Amino acid sequence: MTERLDVLDNPRSTRVGNVAGLSRRSARQRHRQFLVEGPQAVRELVSHAPGLVRDVYVTDAVATRERATVSRARAAGLYLHRVTAEVAAAMSPDAQGILAVATMPPPPGLEVLEGARLAVLLPRVSDPGNAGTLIRIADAAGAAAVVACHGSVEVTSPKVVRATAGSLFHLPVVTGVSFADAVGAARAAGLQVIGADAASPHSVFGLRDRLGAPTAWVFGHEAHGLSAPERELCDLLAAIPIHGRAESLNVAAAAAVCLYASAESLD
Repeated sequence: MTERLDVLDNPRSTRVGNVAGLSRRSARQRHRQFLVEGPQAVRELVSHAPGLVRDVYVTDAVATRERATVSRARAAGLYLHRVTAEVAAAMSPDAQGILAVATMPPPPGLEVLEGARLAVLLPRVSDPGNAGTLIRIADAAGAAAVVACHGSVEVTSPKVVRATAGSLFHLPVVTGVSFADAVGAARAAGLQVIGADAASPHSVFGLRDRLGAPTAWVFGHEAHGLSAPERELCDLLAAIPIHGRAESLNVAAAAAVCLYASAESLD
């Protein structure tokens, strides 16, 4: 373990600027690194993917509260740096006193769908908060993988990483593939492909027998839902009935309903 005993206290230093620069996509792509901000996300990174960690930065106050995370970082031999609250805030306004720089891992391929009983395909989810929340929900429901297809937001952007609350380090997230290829791989892996679509005559709650089979759920664009070509690639479309006067559920809420319906049926 390499621990810097001196405190980084200059918010204008080159190191601080380099870390803060990872909020920009161009810097992330150039250096193949990304930010992991806040106690929950850093805790899960250190616990589940320590091999990705380049540096951990923590204030003394947070180190006292996050003793388990600091101890794991030390035990794993990670680079641990003490910083002032001002430096942590300069590195990231969302650091909450602790953040890490992680190396982008080699992206997993569609083979992660093999043997899956539940998976999520995202053709065009563009909002970072929604994308991160969808990954978190997929993790909570027991999905084996998430596929963020071409047209979806970059999953290592800081807002996505924060919204996953550490789930990004729990399950594989495939990127850089077309939706058609994702659907083909899901079917080849024995998964039926069901799209969440408000216009479908089939209620998700009436599909219990169908949901007992391995399923890849498809959730479309936040504002526009699934496009006609995306709907055509699905084996079935399912809707969540609206009993009140709300026009619809947002994509993350809809995903929670659909994925838990599958999880219950698969048990």
